[in-house]
Amino acid sequence: MTDGEFLRALEECALPQSEFGHSAHVRAAYLYLLSGEFAGALARMRRAIRNYARHLGKADRYHETVTVAYLALIQQHIAERGDGGSWEKFKRENADLLQPGLLLQYYPECQLNCELARRVFLLPRSPAAGQSAALRLHADGGAP
Repeated sequence: MTDGEFLRALEECALPQSEFGHSAHVRAAYLYLLSGEFAGALARMRRAIRNYARHLGKADRYHETVTVAYLALIQQHIAERGDGGSWEKFKRENADLLQPGLLLQYYPECQLNCELARRVFLLPRSPAAGQSAALRLHADGGAP
């Protein structure tokens, strides 16, 4: 499926549920970021996920903090490492974005699991979590 077909299927709620796992969420965010600036990409991502979740009868599954945080991480990877030239290459070169629990490097689990985090974007509560994430990035050659 081409990138355009993928986004169209997502936006038209024609994508099978089995094909919209975490990797597909990251793919959609990557594609939206390539097509415009952060605010526009975020608006499109929110709309697509919320509509898709509603279509599946799972409107309560949308999570604002996870959506915004991942979009920001993907944008940071694109800015620091480039867009890879294609989704497949970007995915290979940024496999860390596909790892379960990535946001737990930045957020305490209880904060991600709270109802408020589902409704509105929350910055990480724990300064230590943010500091250790920044130190890891710096150690890996990224910006602190």
